Amino acid sequence: MKERYFQPDTIEPLSGHWLELFASPRKNRLQPFRMEKAALLLLDMQEYFLDPESHAYVPSGEVILPNLNRAIRTFRQAKRPVLATRHANSKKNAGRMDSWWSELLTEDHPLGILHPDLEIEPEDIIWKTQYDAFYQSELEKQLSRADVEQLVIGGVLTHLCCETTARSAFVRGYEVFFLIDGTATYSETYHTSTLRNLAHGFAVLTTVMGLLGEGT
Repeated sequence: MKERYFQPDTIEPLSGHWLELFASPRKNRLQPFRMEKAALLLLDMQEYFLDPESHAYVPSGEVILPNLNRAIRTFRQAKRPVLATRHANSKKNAGRMDSWWSELLTEDHPLGILHPDLEIEPEDIIWKTQYDAFYQSELEKQLSRADVEQLVIGGVLTHLCCETTARSAFVRGYEVFFLIDGTATYSETYHTSTLRNLAHGFAVLTTVMGLLGEGT
C-alpha cells in the first residue's frame, strides 16, 4: 500500500503535471494569492510519520521538507504567520480515532515531536486532536488575530488531515491554497484523489515555487 511516489529529482515535474491535470476550470474566477492576507499551515510533520522505523511512516514525507522550509522562510520574510500542528491524543479526546487506528499518538510518544529539519519555532506550534486542525484548537483565533483571509496548506497526510482541514477552512470562509509538492501521504492514488476532489470545489492547487512566484 505504501509507496515513495515523490523523489527529490521527480517531485517538481510530477507536481507540475498534476497541477495541469487537476487544476480547476474555475481558477480564473477566484482571488489571486495575496501574501499580505495569507498564512502558512503545515500539518503534523512529526517523526511519527517521517521516521522510517515508525509503522505510520510516509515514504514521500521527507521529500517535501525542502519545499516546506522554502515556504516557511518566504512567509517569515513577509512577516506573515507560519503555523505547524502537532497531533496528540488521549483516551478522553481521541473520539473515533481510538477505534479506527491501532494506537493513539499520545503527547508523550517518543515520535510525537516535529521533524528536526522543519524550520519551525516552538511558538508556531498548534496542538490538535482530530483530522480537522480547526477542531477545538487555537488555530482560528490565531488566524483571526493576523487578519488572515487565505490559508496555504501543506504537511501530512494529504488525504486525511490536510484534506479535512482544507475543507474545514473553506467552510469557514478562507480562500484555500493546497500545496501539491508540499503535502504527502501513503500512495500516489491517495494523493491524486485528494487533489482532484479539492480542486473541484474547495481549494486552488499550487506548487510551492508557483505560489511564491518562482515558477510553475
